[in-house]
Amino acid sequence: MIERANGFREDTLLYFAYTALIAPEQMAKVAPGAAFEFVAHVPEWGLSFETVGNGWDGGLPTAVPAPGGTVWGAVYSVGQGEMPGIDAIESGEGRGATNLDAIDRLGRRYNVRTHTADASSHPSLEPSHRYLEIMVHGSRHWGLPAGWVIGLQDHLSGNVQCRGSVN
Repeated sequence: MIERANGFREDTLLYFAYTALIAPEQMAKVAPGAAFEFVAHVPEWGLSFETVGNGWDGGLPTAVPAPGGTVWGAVYSVGQGEMPGIDAIESGEGRGATNLDAIDRLGRRYNVRTHTADASSHPSLEPSHRYLEIMVHGSRHWGLPAGWVIGLQDHLSGNVQCRGSVN
């Protein structure tokens, strides 16, 4: 086993999950060898519901550039051989692979793989409630900040006037 300078294995990627894959049960279905590493956020990005796919009943989330915004998620180490499964799920939901910098709770910066959609896909869709419930479950499971979880819940309860971003 070869380790990188930061202690992670050379044959793995750090994957930032902020979609339904944040829930451990969902990640285990797609990448059973994935291991949770830490909670992190991507600064200057926000969450918007601009994509559709895979039979969900509404808009699906994507991270979009948003000055002053933050997207929270869970970082998993994922073996190279399991990334095609994650890529297929994310692609089916209208998102493509990209690399971003995520910051853990101690202020350390990591280059991570994640998936985002073209910002002009379907602006301002009504979010899928089933999908949001999975995101809320995963966010609670990993102990993401209360403000993030409440922002997701506000979409579920209809307390969000604008169907756009959660920052």
